[in-house]
Amino acid sequence: MRPAESDYAANVTLGIIEGKWKLLLLCHMHNGTKRFCEFTSLIPGLTQKVLTYQLRELEANGLVERKIYPEIPPRVEYSLTAYGESLVPLLDLMNQWGQDHQKLKAALE
Repeated sequence: MRPAESDYAANVTLGIIEGKWKLLLLCHMHNGTKRFCEFTSLIPGLTQKVLTYQLRELEANGLVERKIYPEIPPRVEYSLTAYGESLVPLLDLMNQWGQDHQKLKAALE
């Protein structure tokens, strides 16, 4: 018997990391702390509005820490929390699965 959608805990994970840019944001922060403006140069097509929204969601879920420096102009940095770092093995597995899938599709074409 298949569990009900609400009982399938993987849906919780997907709900937290879903979003067009969240996976990329998490991967970039895994490579080190990033300033807000760095994300828009690292990810072409990412608007400031969407970036703000997605970073706030990641922060609200405890995956990302935002640090504001009292400077003029203000400097804001984002980094993964220890809880956010716990997602890294999952992100690595998803990346590997995606690469394997691409190879499989290419071999079938």
